[in-house]
Amino acid sequence: MSLTLSLTDALTDSVNATPDAPAIIVGADVVSFAELHRRVRASLVALDELVGEGQRVAIIGPNHRIWIESYYSVPGSGRLLVFLNHRLSAGELVALLARSGASAVIGEPSQLARLRDAGVVLPMEDWEKWERRVSAVVDLPELPIVDPMQSAWLLFTSGTTAAPKGALLSHSSVLSAVAASTAARPVEPDDVYIFPFPLCHVAGYNVVHRHIHGRPVVLIDQFDASSFCDAVEANRATSTSLAATMLASIVDELESNPSRLEQLRSLRTVAYGASPMPSSLLRRTHDLLGVEFAQGYGMTELSGNAVFLDAAHHRRGFTGEPELLRAAGVAAPGVELRLVSDDGQEVPEGGLGEITVRSDQVMKGYLDDPDATATALGNGWLHTGDIGKIIDGVLYVVDRKKDIIITGGENVSSLEVEDVISHFPNISRVAVVGVPDPIWGENVCAVVVVKAGEVLNPSDLVAHVRASLGGFKVPRHIVEMHELPVNGSGKVLKNELRDQLLNNPSLLGNRL
Repeated sequence: MSLTLSLTDALTDSVNATPDAPAIIVGADVVSFAELHRRVRASLVALDELVGEGQRVAIIGPNHRIWIESYYSVPGSGRLLVFLNHRLSAGELVALLARSGASAVIGEPSQLARLRDAGVVLPMEDWEKWERRVSAVVDLPELPIVDPMQSAWLLFTSGTTAAPKGALLSHSSVLSAVAASTAARPVEPDDVYIFPFPLCHVAGYNVVHRHIHGRPVVLIDQFDASSFCDAVEANRATSTSLAATMLASIVDELESNPSRLEQLRSLRTVAYGASPMPSSLLRRTHDLLGVEFAQGYGMTELSGNAVFLDAAHHRRGFTGEPELLRAAGVAAPGVELRLVSDDGQEVPEGGLGEITVRSDQVMKGYLDDPDATATALGNGWLHTGDIGKIIDGVLYVVDRKKDIIITGGENVSSLEVEDVISHFPNISRVAVVGVPDPIWGENVCAVVVVKAGEVLNPSDLVAHVRASLGGFKVPRHIVEMHELPVNGSGKVLKNELRDQLLNNPSLLGNRL
């Protein structure tokens, strides 16, 4: 695959090779590569009718075929596709829309209604109206030539500040991530891939990964273990990608309903990422299904995964080297890794340092944020904010320097949650950290100091947070302490706080 291609060029190559092969499968609805290509070209006309040249188009809603069409058509028209997460609160979405500079929104009707109710006055097209507009196009235009370095996708990612940052991914960076995955995790000629993640995440690059090999993607509109098993069986899916939350619910379903095991016999490979994966869960899955495993380590700023733990490493992990099951993996071809100390010096093998990455798949930068871009892309390397070590060429992620909590595959900024809680009337101090959870990977835990003479009702605090933030950002544990551990400058020592909670699990109480 040439990196001179744009996303639409890459799709065209597959159309020319396998026009009648299925590209998207949603239930009984099967879209061939030729039909997908036709709809992408028709969308160019529809986009010209909706917004001006070079403008930005946002999309919102649960998984839908139009998401995938838009992956190609919006950037293929020279415009920028703005990914919106429908799980966010209306207030958060309004702020992100304003920052994105989007000129129109395409999406699921109820999500568009939420935006209108919140005061958004942009042109909006729901799925059905957009479908009619695209279907009405008779004279299909040729796909324009697009600079591969032009921004294609804009995804907002939580960082060390409360405000999310908009990562600008180019055609080239996305296709470079696809190339890295192809080299590290080859697509089998008969692969049928089932995609259970929300298409509003960078995990959507996996769709492009399958499409450039002419292989179909089976979409699930909303994940649950039962529907996943049914979809695997119906489509004889051979591979999938899962977060820890998803895999845990599937394993629970299989253990309580062993008859469902037969539905998953076609699965050969389970890839995972997006959140910490307990090794005990991997072993349970291995014992039940006997599938091969592949892990991917990446992030939005990398346009996808850049480091991979392949099936061979997993087999070694199951048969005598259990530490490998806690590894992130090995850098893909074309990806350079370097661990650096706080003063920027390279850390020798075995030492701890911030993980930095140099590769064509690194984002262009953050939207309208030159300072954050300069910090993240200093000296030509992406500073991931993750702390790791490299042993025998294998990367291990030890901690997250940015204090991002990953719960059920969703990124949560601890500072963002702290900011909301700090406005609750009877809270004196607060620190938000992630605590391990066997199903969700991590849970959000708020450790609070209540003002003298005040009494805290945890339910009231949860309601307060829920009114401002998406549900996955709401604390599942609220712990009261008389004081928070701080250093000499008054900064909360979150590592020490986590250790206290881990060493005294009774402090956490029951999950809210």
